[in-house]
Amino acid sequence: MPTLLLVHGGLWEDMDAERFWRRPGIVAGLEERGFDVLAPDRLRRAPSWEAEAAHLASFLSGKPVTVVAASFGCSAAVRLVVDYPGTAARLVLAWPASVRDPAAASLAREHLAEQGASSSVIGALLGSATLPSAGDSSLSSLTLPAGILAAVPTTRFHQRSVVDALLRLLPSATELPGCTEPPRQDFAPHLEGF
Repeated sequence: MPTLLLVHGGLWEDMDAERFWRRPGIVAGLEERGFDVLAPDRLRRAPSWEAEAAHLASFLSGKPVTVVAASFGCSAAVRLVVDYPGTAARLVLAWPASVRDPAAASLAREHLAEQGASSSVIGALLGSATLPSAGDSSLSSLTLPAGILAAVPTTRFHQRSVVDALLRLLPSATELPGCTEPPRQDFAPHLEGF
């Protein structure tokens, strides 16, 4: 069975792999199915997506993995795949978060500033592309098989338009059945399907 690298969501907030992947039962469910699961915590208060990618790369042994990323973790995962070619054999972008919507961008800027992020860090983390960490041309150059999973229902940061854009941009993308994201209380009925 392939090794899965799970990259949790969150952006400069109190979120970790325990809360996002373990408590909802995702890690246990995948391990019961025979997968080797890596679920590290993302870099706290990362100054850039490149720093996040370097942090995630430090958990890998050199053998290509399947990267399953969630929310803003999708940006960290894409940066990992772009900066460290060959580390991923497959990519799943679940509930991809974006700040293309002006209201979402404003909220994200405000949140990061309240957490103490400098204006240069805010600029580095929010970007203006479909995913904050990589330009659309970088996304179009990724040839590995990719699955895209939409948030149901959509939210300000998890919009259907981002899923549609990723399906157009990623050459080998396939849409997977959507659901609500962990760690929300209403994720439990979706665990088995996820």
